[in-house]
Amino acid sequence: MSQPLDTIIIGAGTAGLAALREVRKRTDRYLIVNEGPWGTTCARVGCMPSKALIEAANAFHRRHTFEEFGLRGASALAADLPAVLQRVRALRDDFVAGALQATSGLGKAQMSGRATLLGPNSVDIDGTAYATRSIIIATGSRPRVPDEWLAFGDRMLTTDTLFEQPSLGPRIAVIGMGPIGAEISQALARLGLQVAAFTTGHTLAGLSEPELNTELAALLKQNMVLHMGAEAQLREVPGGIEVSSGNNRVVVDQVIAAMGRVPNVEDLGLETLGVPLDRRGLPTVDPQTQQIDNLPVFLAGDANTHTPLLHEAADEGHIAGMNALAIAPTRFRRRTLLSIVFTDPNIAIVGPRVADMDPHHTITGTASYATQGRARTAQRNHGRLCVYADHGSGRLLGAELYAPDGEHLAHLLALAVQQQLPVHDLLGMPFYHPTLEEGLRTALRDAARQLPHTRVSDLAACPALGVPALD
Repeated sequence: MSQPLDTIIIGAGTAGLAALREVRKRTDRYLIVNEGPWGTTCARVGCMPSKALIEAANAFHRRHTFEEFGLRGASALAADLPAVLQRVRALRDDFVAGALQATSGLGKAQMSGRATLLGPNSVDIDGTAYATRSIIIATGSRPRVPDEWLAFGDRMLTTDTLFEQPSLGPRIAVIGMGPIGAEISQALARLGLQVAAFTTGHTLAGLSEPELNTELAALLKQNMVLHMGAEAQLREVPGGIEVSSGNNRVVVDQVIAAMGRVPNVEDLGLETLGVPLDRRGLPTVDPQTQQIDNLPVFLAGDANTHTPLLHEAADEGHIAGMNALAIAPTRFRRRTLLSIVFTDPNIAIVGPRVADMDPHHTITGTASYATQGRARTAQRNHGRLCVYADHGSGRLLGAELYAPDGEHLAHLLALAVQQQLPVHDLLGMPFYHPTLEEGLRTALRDAARQLPHTRVSDLAACPALGVPALD
């Protein structure tokens, strides 16, 4: 072997590119190797093409409000699904081109190939061994599909293949109603397809608040068939694929598997590191350093399954990139957890889920958007917001919600949680009328009424007027 490299980055997704950015600041003795297409999961098959599909679906769905607005002729509108999917691919290709620029011009430091660990200081790339002082693993993940379902061929879709379809059959089943399943099933239903969605659990899109789950399920059922609480079984029948779940049966043209993702670590050689691996074949990773044990090996992004979200993968890549070349790893304070699902209304979880909070020390403030003034003017008055605070200190702990433009509310709440702000301090801040954010004030007021000490020395104590259109 030649003189060791300073680091080898395995994987060129979001985490790998974030690591690359930090590594390039510190050394030119590195390699970044990627197996399969370059351009990141988010840009190619994840966040961005799915949002392009969702935007088209929501735009088309708005026609149902036109008559109430006094706008006529909505019945003449039609969704050209091949054209919708073609626009999705065109935007996707542009996003991918942007991602590819991050690795353009790297020359011999950029390689396409299969990397396998030979130990904590050696990596085999397509038969050639490379010595390295550190390794950053950022191999990402792929959709989970049961092996027996692969027999359905191109009728079995995932987000990796959905956006490549020139069109879709009129009958679709979506298996799994986590964040991805909830987004895709609602979007396809709003574009006019007959959608049947299935989930083994009784919660949707990661929400743990029972009241939110009940209301959200009722809302989704307005657009699709939704079966919860039983495992889905598939079999070939005349005319299509039969999906059964409990006593429910439906025959569809195509099935979308949305049952989560699997880390890409098979045959990576993690066993050569000499550390224990769990049942998934993964080692323990310190989330504040991204380090595996005390080895010069770092595991970042979706591959470690901690929090499979782009902004978290980017943070982990930056942490890994800095620590891989440091004398001693730095322990970074992680951001407040923030998860947003781009259904309509948006779903969001800020901080820990309520199911993971101590019920004896947590109070809940809630607000409904059914009568909220600004939401009613837009005919978007669906949803509910729940905020959670510590009973003793009044500090905001987190929130779960499904609400119009909830993505913006979620960011405000995440900022407040990270700053450890009490409910009363938040109520002393400005709220403009008429805005959807006034719903947050309603929920905070509900929480404040349950706290033991109510301040009366400032505007935080101003009560609601009692008029829905003005509060």
